[in-house]
Amino acid sequence: MIQYYFDWSVITRNADKFIDALLLGLGLAVVSLAIGCLIGLVTAYARVSGRKWLSGPAWLYVEFIRCMPLLLLIFFVYFGLPEFNISWFDKTQSFILTLSLYAGAYMSEVFRAGLSSIPKQYVEAAKAIGMRPWQRQRYVVLPVMFRITLPAISNNLISLFKDTSLAAAIAVPELTFVARQINANTFRVMEVWLAVSAMYLVTAYLIATLLRLVERRYASIR
Repeated sequence: MIQYYFDWSVITRNADKFIDALLLGLGLAVVSLAIGCLIGLVTAYARVSGRKWLSGPAWLYVEFIRCMPLLLLIFFVYFGLPEFNISWFDKTQSFILTLSLYAGAYMSEVFRAGLSSIPKQYVEAAKAIGMRPWQRQRYVVLPVMFRITLPAISNNLISLFKDTSLAAAIAVPELTFVARQINANTFRVMEVWLAVSAMYLVTAYLIATLLRLVERRYASIR
């Protein structure tokens, strides 16, 4: 019977690589969520506008993204766009673009639900005191909507952080890609994947804990 002896020194020797890769993954998730929220907000307003020339393309974008595997979208953007002479993105920027579009489709549905659930009396009260349409959106609708949707935004950030592992498919040096490189160089498969699993688990848990504190502070309508 073959016995496997753990050698955890491979983790300590490559700790700086793991940390850099983990921080890159976090950065990819945060930036993609920020851009995705902007895309999702514009798309949500298009969906509820009542104008078919706006809601139609927005609906098509959301349904297309939601029905496509993320990995396939990554390959299409990274390998497919250069075929149309769109090649000004490097691999990291290409992944951010893909993940942002992916996040935007899901955030669109989140924001659309948030806009639909705003109590009508809030808007009516804003009208009654003479607020203009843009003022109602800026000071009433958007703040209330973001408070309603904050838990869903938090869940999407955690999901996007885990999805950054797919960036390894196009050699973006995030955590999974670095783990594969170290595996190839050291053959310490169990140590590396156990350590990486722990990093994902602990980081996701810390993000969730932090965001729960934010939700308790802001995710209520006063």
